[in-house]
Amino acid sequence: MLVLLPPSEGKAAAGTGPALDLAGLSMPELNSVRRQVLDSLITLCEGDERKALEVLGLGPKLRGEVLRNLDLREAATLPVAGLYTGVLYDALDLSSLTGAAAARAAGSILVFSGLWGVLRPTDRVPPYRCSMGVRLPGIGALAGQWRTVTAPVLPRLAGDDLVLDLRSAAYGAAWKPVGAVAERTATVRVLHERIVDGVAKRSVVSHFNKATKGRITRDLLVSGAEPRNPAELADALRELGWTVEAAEPKQAGTPWALDVVVAAV
Repeated sequence: MLVLLPPSEGKAAAGTGPALDLAGLSMPELNSVRRQVLDSLITLCEGDERKALEVLGLGPKLRGEVLRNLDLREAATLPVAGLYTGVLYDALDLSSLTGAAAARAAGSILVFSGLWGVLRPTDRVPPYRCSMGVRLPGIGALAGQWRTVTAPVLPRLAGDDLVLDLRSAAYGAAWKPVGAVAERTATVRVLHERIVDGVAKRSVVSHFNKATKGRITRDLLVSGAEPRNPAELADALRELGWTVEAAEPKQAGTPWALDVVVAAV
């Protein structure tokens, strides 16, 4: 199983390990674009600060993020498992996994990134700021750049396995499963169900959507469940106590959509 995750804007304050070694990152086929994006980001941050803030979509109070990007080549790194601190990653708590669960996380989780493309939990990078929606000078839209190199790589990684795609739309644009891989792919929508005047009403809640996706991923890793397709994934989640509604796609070559219904958020 491959689990595709978005990153988080929230990150650890600093690393504690050696400086960045691009050659040591997984998926070396991505390194040519990683190098181009890294060079363009650092050049942007070395120039006019106001322009850098504008391009990166940051307000003046976040100028420290621009300054941090200047030192990406020399800054101390840390494993991706300890890098992200947002809602999804707080619920997933990758760094606390041990033994077989940690090994499953290392082998199955892929984190998409505007700067690095795709990372595994064991990859070491410094804290950074560069979302997938950024258009860097000389490079343009990052999602399009990453699609060119992920298209041949990720289907090989997926093989015949299930793909659980928990990414947001911006990061989903960096690789879209097609054909047989798409048919083994499941996306998840989290619905909050409440009883209002005796009637069940459902709504999508962004914050708890992320937290639930983190909990689902952790449950699968800890349990050792090995679903081979979206239907088996739905069954595995039900066995873990989740309420899941799944419908087989009506069109060939498209992912399954699973609804996870929660009463408490």
